Amino acid sequence: MTFVPPKPVTLQGCGIQLEPLTVAHAPELFAITPPGTFDYYLSWPLEWTVAGMEAWLAKLIANPKNVCFAIRRMKPDGTAGDIVGSSSYMDIDPPNACVEIGATWYTPAARGTTINPACKLLLLRHAFETLGCVRVTLKCDGRNLHSQRAITKLGATREGTLRKHRIQQNGFVRDTVMFSVIRDEWPTVLAGLEARTR
Repeated sequence: MTFVPPKPVTLQGCGIQLEPLTVAHAPELFAITPPGTFDYYLSWPLEWTVAGMEAWLAKLIANPKNVCFAIRRMKPDGTAGDIVGSSSYMDIDPPNACVEIGATWYTPAARGTTINPACKLLLLRHAFETLGCVRVTLKCDGRNLHSQRAITKLGATREGTLRKHRIQQNGFVRDTVMFSVIRDEWPTVLAGLEARTR
């Protein structure tokens, strides 16, 4: 299967909708995102205001290696409901048919629910079945034990830790824990995600 680089697209299923992220989403995202959400990110809004969120999102969206999404809950009648977070394809690598899924965050009320497995199911399915990926990378700060558990629960394989791998915008030099799902594993990972989102 030939790799097709991701483009902005709307993905829907499992009670959520992923829609192309725009700066216009900033007020809704700012309203549902508490301070401290981005402690383990490489960057975050420089000022904790709607304008700061707009500037940060604009930079994220403008990166040619990113395709970013806003995540909405769907209402029982099938129409789009409230925004609950964001996620992105990152580090898009056409020669190697790879993408990363990252820059993911949720409002506190959505954490620990079916939102994350539903989001990852949509993004992974699109990556493997539409884009033709051979590998999808997921990674997180070595201090972020919650994210490490969540990524493991998705069915991703832990590959190891890159020590002193990235410098956050506050100067902290973080370790990065690397995970991946490869095409051969996708049927098993898909079955696990479908079981969690029924």
